This record gives sequence, structure tokens and C-alpha cells, in this order.
Amino acid sequence: MLLKWLVSIVIVVGLLGGLQPLLARYVPLGRLPGDITLERNGRTWHLPFTSTVLMSLLAWLILRWL
Repeated sequence: MLLKWLVSIVIVVGLLGGLQPLLARYVPLGRLPGDITLERNGRTWHLPFTSTVLMSLLAWLILRWL
């Protein structure tokens, strides 16, 4: 059972990594409302809250499908 989860996670991460350039054309991950970018003392900090929720939802849907 644990092996099935591990394989599923590896597949999902691989798919999302491979599809990221294609998804970036349609869903501007990191630039959605709710994603915060802070610039302070010459440093830039990205806090992608909304993008994280969308990626988690996509991963959940893929795992439900398997």
C-alpha cells in the first residue's frame, strides 16, 4: 500500500513538472490573486498561496483518478 502511494506521488510530481511550461501559458502560477510577492532590502520573496492550493487540488484529482 505504501509503495502505491510512493509511486503515485512520483508520477504526479513528474507530470506536474513536465506539464508546468504548458500550464504556465493558461494558468499564470505564481501570479494569481492571493499569491504575494514581497521586495525588501534587495531581496524578493514569493508566497504562492493560491498557486499552492490549485496545485494541491490538481494532485488530489489525479490521485483520485488513479
